[in-house]
Amino acid sequence: MALMATYNLEISTDSAQLARRCAEQIAIWIKLALDQRDRAQIALSGGGTPAGAYRTLNGQHLPWNRVDVLLGDERWVAPTDPASNARMLGETLLAAGGPGAQACFHPVPTQLESSELSMQAYEKTVRQLCPGDPPVFDVMVLGLGEDGHTASLFPGTSATTVRDRAVTVGVGNGLERISLTAPVLSAARQVIVLVSGAAKAQALQRLLDPNESAERTPAKLVQPHSPVLVLADAAAAGGLPASG
Repeated sequence: MALMATYNLEISTDSAQLARRCAEQIAIWIKLALDQRDRAQIALSGGGTPAGAYRTLNGQHLPWNRVDVLLGDERWVAPTDPASNARMLGETLLAAGGPGAQACFHPVPTQLESSELSMQAYEKTVRQLCPGDPPVFDVMVLGLGEDGHTASLFPGTSATTVRDRAVTVGVGNGLERISLTAPVLSAARQVIVLVSGAAKAQALQRLLDPNESAERTPAKLVQPHSPVLVLADAAAAGGLPASG
C-alpha cells in the first residue's frame, strides 16, 4: 500500500493550550458536519493526553443530541475499570452538568462473554451509525504511542493487517482491546492525531517521515483523503517546524 497521507503539524506551547486547540477543532468539524447532515459521528481516543480536550469540549454549546460519540478503541475491561476509555469519557466529555453530557454515547460492550462477541457487537453498532463501506466518521481523534501505535493497532500484531472488517480484536501492553481497523480510521472525513510529551518525540518524527514504514509505525496506516491534523505540544514536537 502506498503511503500518501499529508500531515499538517501545529505546535502548542503546553498541554493546556494543546487541549484548548484540540477541543476547538473538534467543535469546528462537528458544526461543519451538522451543517451538511442531520447527525454527526465522531470517534475519540482514550489515554491521558485527550482528557483535557474532552473536559473543555464538555462545556461547548453544540447540538450534542445530534452527535454520536464512539471510541476508536477500548480495552476489554469493565466500564468501571480505571483503564476503561468509556469511564474516562464519562468523567470528561460526558460529565453531568455540561452540554456535552447530551451527546449520544455508544460504548464498546465490554460486558459480553468474550472479546470476540464484543467486537462483533461493536462492528454492528459502527455500521448502523456510520454510512459507507468502510464506515465513515466525520471526525476521528487518534493518539500516538511511543511505539508508533494508534488506536489499538500495535506494531507486529495481526490487528494492523485486518482489512475486511470495521472492528477487530487486538492486544497491547498485555490487554485485549477492541479497535477500529485501518480502513475505517482512513475513511474518516477529518483526522486529528494528538501528541503530548517528550516521550512521544521520536514516534512523532517517524510518523512525519515519508520514508518510515507502517510495519514499524502503524499510525502510518491512517491514510485519509484530507490532510491529517497533527496537534502536538512543544515537548513532543522536539524542535520540529510547524507546517500547514
